[in-house]
Amino acid sequence: MKQIDLPPFAPTLVESMRAIGYSLETAIADIIDNSIAAKARNIAICFSPEQDSYVTIIDDGEGLAGKDLTRAMQHGSRNPNDSRSSSDLGRFGLGLKTASLSQCRQLTVVSCRDGSLSARRWDLDVIIRTGRWTLLSLDASEISRVPHIEQLRAAGQGTLVEWRSMDRLGAGETSLAEALGEGMLRVRSHLALVFHRFLSDELPAERLAISINGNPIKPADPYLEKNKGTQKLPEDIFEIEGTTVHVQPFILPHYSRMSEREKELAAGEDGLLGRQGFYVYRGRRLIIGGTWFRLAPREELTKLARVRVDIPNTLDHLWTLDIKKSVVNPPAEVRANLQRTVERIIGSSKRVFRFRGRPTQPGKTVHIWQRIEDREGIYYRINRDHPLLSALSSLVGVDGDDALQPILREIEHTFPVEALYVDMGSDAQRVRQRTDYTLEELSALASEMLKACDEDDLVRATLLSNLPTIEPFSFNPDAAREIAARVRDVY
Repeated sequence: MKQIDLPPFAPTLVESMRAIGYSLETAIADIIDNSIAAKARNIAICFSPEQDSYVTIIDDGEGLAGKDLTRAMQHGSRNPNDSRSSSDLGRFGLGLKTASLSQCRQLTVVSCRDGSLSARRWDLDVIIRTGRWTLLSLDASEISRVPHIEQLRAAGQGTLVEWRSMDRLGAGETSLAEALGEGMLRVRSHLALVFHRFLSDELPAERLAISINGNPIKPADPYLEKNKGTQKLPEDIFEIEGTTVHVQPFILPHYSRMSEREKELAAGEDGLLGRQGFYVYRGRRLIIGGTWFRLAPREELTKLARVRVDIPNTLDHLWTLDIKKSVVNPPAEVRANLQRTVERIIGSSKRVFRFRGRPTQPGKTVHIWQRIEDREGIYYRINRDHPLLSALSSLVGVDGDDALQPILREIEHTFPVEALYVDMGSDAQRVRQRTDYTLEELSALASEMLKACDEDDLVRATLLSNLPTIEPFSFNPDAAREIAARVRDVY
């Protein structure tokens, strides 16, 4: 059998590889992966939307010497099956080149190692003209014209990546400057989430600082761990091929217990419903978030559930990680373990959501509406034992109560279940329950309830003692206690 060496035609292949599917934000995230692997602690993203627009990413990592930089610029510079450091976020040896050239036609990389600068450039127009993989090596005068090169010199080590001729970003846009500005807003949001564990104080010694045109990026924690209402459930740990996978479930507090900033972090562009599920990290870098991997449906009552999954890079072959590091598929053994986690946390999320806004009080809160579950399903009915209903029955008398009960049953039967479900699914944040009762309103309600006690001191004392646990007084327990104290002073 005869063997034929058939290398790819450089101009055709390099243009085809630009269509792998990177966005501006995923491309920049891929460059930052290299910076983290180089042990950088500070990364500065700079861009200019002017006529001669550019983007630069500058880090203070270890840097590369000339020969190493040339090797790094080669497509497929590393075997994806090679073993690597646990902190290495790369895999295919393609990220720097494919991510960059998906956005621009000219990629320049300048690296500083031991105070010495080396620079290499891929220019697609040169490749098309020569028909070969022609890599350019820049001289000192050419290096001096690279934007922000003095920042790299001042650091004494690190790497600068420059993008020019960003034809993809400007395609179909009326203004490249506007498209770049809007794109950088997406970049900021994306990096804040993808690298939130590096940007936070999770590992203070390895804390990363990222800025865009001098403005630092703050971490976007999808679990709201600083909110006291977030529940951190017991961690699941299991082994796959001798390596450990950590699974940490969280239940977010109800939306009403979040600050405005926390609401933005928790909901993002997809809303709470779209952000529920597993968040898979590889070396603490977020790979994919907001998915149940078809192990559970997206439901309104589970939208507070988040599950952090930490996988080592030694299991890349099992998770079928793609080049952009944006898609993973868990293997069967992992899915079986994740399924058990799903079953454990979904109930917790539903409980938090169902009983939103009800302050925790000693004993059980006396609700006006009761949730009833029987063999035929779930329905809601008015609590006939609620003190307000008791007061109403006492005021109308026996004859009036005979007429009142059919009215209550009709209200129960016409509870707008379908409308509520549609509203919760489409815009749950706007569905509200009144909790802002004033002291005067609660005082009037308490007065009517006390009238129904027939001056029975024991019943009156019991009612006043339980007042903070009775709806709607439970929404403002301080006011309820003030009312109870005021009434005791009078009587």
